[in-house]
Amino acid sequence: MIRRKLSLAAAVVTATAMSLTACSGGEAPAADLSTVSIMAPFLEAQPPSADGAVQKKLEELTGKDINITWTPNASYEDKTNITLASSEIPHIMVIQGKTPGFVKNAEAGAFWDLTDKLDDYPNLKTTFPDIQQNASINGKVYGVFRGRAPMRAAVMFRQDWLDKLGLEAPKTTEDLYNVAKAFTEQDPDGNGQDDTWGITIPKWGALGTNSPYDIIEEWYGTGNRWTEKDGKLIPSFETEEFLEANRFVKKMVDEKLINPDFATFDGTKWNEPFFNGKGGIIVDVDSRVSVLVNLFKQADPNNYENKVGFVGNLEGPDGELHAHPTDGYSGFLAVPKSSVRTEAELDKVLEVLNTMNGKEVAILLNNGIEGVNFTVEDGKAASIKPETEESKTVSTDIKSYAQLGMNVGGNTFYPVKQPTEYEQQVFDKRTEVMAEDLKSAVYNPAAPYVSATYVSKGAQLDNIVADARIKYLAGQIDEQGLKDAIKLWNTSGGDKVKEEINQLWQDNK
Repeated sequence: MIRRKLSLAAAVVTATAMSLTACSGGEAPAADLSTVSIMAPFLEAQPPSADGAVQKKLEELTGKDINITWTPNASYEDKTNITLASSEIPHIMVIQGKTPGFVKNAEAGAFWDLTDKLDDYPNLKTTFPDIQQNASINGKVYGVFRGRAPMRAAVMFRQDWLDKLGLEAPKTTEDLYNVAKAFTEQDPDGNGQDDTWGITIPKWGALGTNSPYDIIEEWYGTGNRWTEKDGKLIPSFETEEFLEANRFVKKMVDEKLINPDFATFDGTKWNEPFFNGKGGIIVDVDSRVSVLVNLFKQADPNNYENKVGFVGNLEGPDGELHAHPTDGYSGFLAVPKSSVRTEAELDKVLEVLNTMNGKEVAILLNNGIEGVNFTVEDGKAASIKPETEESKTVSTDIKSYAQLGMNVGGNTFYPVKQPTEYEQQVFDKRTEVMAEDLKSAVYNPAAPYVSATYVSKGAQLDNIVADARIKYLAGQIDEQGLKDAIKLWNTSGGDKVKEEINQLWQDNK
């Protein structure tokens, strides 16, 4: 199916090239582009209305009619491939990542190469060149990346349990083990029963997806997905530190310091053991801190403070802080060649994207409409209370419109003012901790590079190691079985992936 869609997209590109060269005046004249079409995902129950207040404000600020095709997030990748194989292709498409389908289409010429274009537009010229490089395909930029905070890893714990047991917040992986052990064995909730455990981990086995396993492995010094060793890039799971990290996790599993159903536990219920007093620690993104605080606040508005504590990344056994960052972006906004056929038309589309990445539109997409759903207090966006139907609609709609936000020069919208002084202190501390950890971030050196073999076989290859890791932690295979899986990854195509990645790495040095 992907091969069929690729050939169709390539045919569209070929036909476009033929039509352009057939024009008597050389390049075809630019279309008016008074209406700009966009395809984007929505994450709410319903997409925003085409005549809603946010839509009207967006059109006012851009000076264009904006025709957005909203697609459910769950089926967005399928819709992307179907759209590229059709005759109805928008001017701008939100692309959620370097999926095989997008990589093949981009390299076949279905999207504009923007590598030498973006610096000509002040709001599209990034102040984060490393992140733009991460978002590239082998050094070529096929879209304006959607910037996201690169540092998000945190350890959350029941602060009330920590206080009751007279413990300090963890600073090292050894501390994490000790706190998890105490939460499991020392009756932190004081009910006299053996009914608590240390760390809750949900079903999350995929490699390189910022799972708790990935984060702990990086703390141990494995590197981030790939790492440099002896002048070459190797997958992090080929390091000795990978084995050491998983011995550490397995020790906690064997001692019942981690929930016994970690291999099958529903991730949508991740907060429940923490809130209900069963599991005392979560390793995840720092934004979950505020979610947990709010759960306690809803349950008891007069007694919710100091239930949730948190720290950032932890020092590993080598005494160093190897902080785990993301690649710093979440997909990009790309421009298909079959709908934007000339350089002149591309310039017009990029002018629209430049406006959309300016401060006014960034505020609209992320905060909403001032005076309707928020006001500015102390440089922060404060929600207007009581809510009206209009303000509720705007606040809901921007959760979808935020998918169009790029922020390649950093966030120019307002930070959200927290509801209470305590919650504001928590939020500010999160910001400080993540900023400090960013100084010790260990990025993925192979992030920009796309191996042809990995495009065609990567998911199957990674499943070999991912499945073995879970089986090893669950005691279904021993460490030799895990090592054998890594060897199988290599002989099944991984050796070719490494060869291609290293060639691309050398070529782009």
